[in-house]
Amino acid sequence: MQCHEGLQICCIVIHCACMFLFLDNHVITFKEEGVWNYSTMLIREDLGLLVLGAREAIYALDINDISVAKSKVPWKVTEEKQKECTSKGKHPDIDCRNYVRMLHQMNDNLMYACGTNAFSPTCDYITYGDGRLKLEGNQEDGRGKCPFDPFQRSSSVMVDQDLYSATSLNFLGSEPVILRTSPIPLRTVFKSSWLNEPNFVYMDVVPESEDSPEGDDDKVYMFFSENAVEYDFYNKLVVSRVARVCKGDMGGQRTLQRKWTSFLKTRLDCSLPEPSLPYIIQDVFHVRHKKWRKSVFYAVFTSQSSTDLSSAVCAYNVTDISEVFSRGKFKTEVNVEMSDVKWVMYNGELPVPRPGACINNAAKSAGIMRSLDLPDKTLQFIRDHPLMDDAVRPITGKPLLLKRGPLLTRLVVDDVSASDGQSYPVVFVGTENGYVQKAVNYDGEMHIIEEVKLFQNADPIDVLRLHQNQVRKTGTGYRF
Repeated sequence: MQCHEGLQICCIVIHCACMFLFLDNHVITFKEEGVWNYSTMLIREDLGLLVLGAREAIYALDINDISVAKSKVPWKVTEEKQKECTSKGKHPDIDCRNYVRMLHQMNDNLMYACGTNAFSPTCDYITYGDGRLKLEGNQEDGRGKCPFDPFQRSSSVMVDQDLYSATSLNFLGSEPVILRTSPIPLRTVFKSSWLNEPNFVYMDVVPESEDSPEGDDDKVYMFFSENAVEYDFYNKLVVSRVARVCKGDMGGQRTLQRKWTSFLKTRLDCSLPEPSLPYIIQDVFHVRHKKWRKSVFYAVFTSQSSTDLSSAVCAYNVTDISEVFSRGKFKTEVNVEMSDVKWVMYNGELPVPRPGACINNAAKSAGIMRSLDLPDKTLQFIRDHPLMDDAVRPITGKPLLLKRGPLLTRLVVDDVSASDGQSYPVVFVGTENGYVQKAVNYDGEMHIIEEVKLFQNADPIDVLRLHQNQVRKTGTGYRF
């Protein structure tokens, strides 16, 4: 197979004061003395920049040569905040700093950034002009947008200037939340049936309103793992989830006031042929298509057994996920003595409109123009039944890739055109010991065909991004 499009991939590893960009056989490195924890990045093709968030600093790097910073803006905690943080038992040099954990494009040269700010999350706006980054100084409360703990995972996405985020809402990390800050602030309910000690992984929007004969709404999908509420075993069982909310959700009038009325979740399956504990989701990549129904989510999973060092890659059609939420059965809580099963399929009659559904043409024809108009029966049902019965199965019914050895941590995917005129997914996966491996999906199976070692100290790859600004021809396909 011969491919004719080129790509660049940027890799960052936390706990290492460096960042690598590799292209063909060249590895370009960026590092700055005394700066650690490069933890997030934003590719700005329009500005020719790679904006990089680190501990107490934000950098603007040339997208074509990341070895030198074009601009740097410091973002440090105040002495008062650091003292407040240490007084609560946190380490002054590890915990009580400002780790930039979120970067999003707003419009033109405007960006939005959030940092942990010594366990007191804060956000601000950044501009880039005349070759300089500038922190605007209009600080906003970052609770619910950015984690308190610099080493706790979170996810977020900016949709039409509205921020959707999944993180913890308190200092202890005991109040997980999926939040939208505007136009009407909404959040999840603090119940274990909604979120049960989750580990948030990824979030993105799917424009399901496009070409929808039902007048459906766009959806924001969230991927995470959490302790299963469906079972009560001696040890906690972790499961992988996909959840979604409707973009037009405005909350309920009385029930679920300022809470999501469209939050639904279900189990994400990436199972093996033989019986085993569920694999745990670690990363997701959204392969978008101009026709959203052809879009695909790829995900990396790892075993939750301490004796099983294996990883898997599964792929999911957006339409399969949407179908489970729009037509699938719900689960309901039961109390059966001496039983490990705590939630079973709900077989009763559903309220009308269907709980969790977006406001579509059918709802509007019944006089329900917005979620604020939804009847209490529908809202009470979704408050108590956010979990679907059907799991989402991968496209092939099994993992595309199953790998033993060092665990996979991150992935990016690109569809490339081959000489036979077909499009094939090329998958790049990062590992826990500093490798990036290239795999090709052919006839439903994935084959690793190349790998490169980035980190001599076997540090894990924690951030992996795809950059396709420059296109080049090659007779041998993609190369590192």
